[in-house]
Amino acid sequence: MENLEIKKAFLRNEYTAILKTIPANAERRWGKMNLQQMIEHMTDSVSWATGKCIFNLVTLEENVPKMQAFLMSEKPFKENTPNNLISETPPVIRNSSVNDAIEELQNEINLFLHQFEAEGKEKTLNPFFGELTFGMWVQLLHKHAWHHLRQFGVE
Repeated sequence: MENLEIKKAFLRNEYTAILKTIPANAERRWGKMNLQQMIEHMTDSVSWATGKCIFNLVTLEENVPKMQAFLMSEKPFKENTPNNLISETPPVIRNSSVNDAIEELQNEINLFLHQFEAEGKEKTLNPFFGELTFGMWVQLLHKHAWHHLRQFGVE
């Protein structure tokens, strides 16, 4: 599980540090969200893992194994991957600055790691990928983080 430890360390220690290096007015390569909207979107995604934000499964049950196989692969999300749970219009920002949004994201990541590592949470539901274990969530959040970092030119 060395790969899991590397991805977990990335989420815990590196991801928000990288976000802090992206200028607040950075141009996106694709999509509709600006940098702050993307960061807040990532916080919302982590909140699915913590169980704060709950949705029903939108994927047909019979397609969940295929979705989870993609999730566990190193195949990246495609640019402009649609998300049926997000409006066509970018969401209104809720934090007063990019730095505040980054701090909110780091706090949510810390909560996620604490819930699974210290409290022993078993699984939580992802609306697209079904019931996910800690390792599956780390894989998904790492993949999702890099999808959006590439959106803003980080390689």
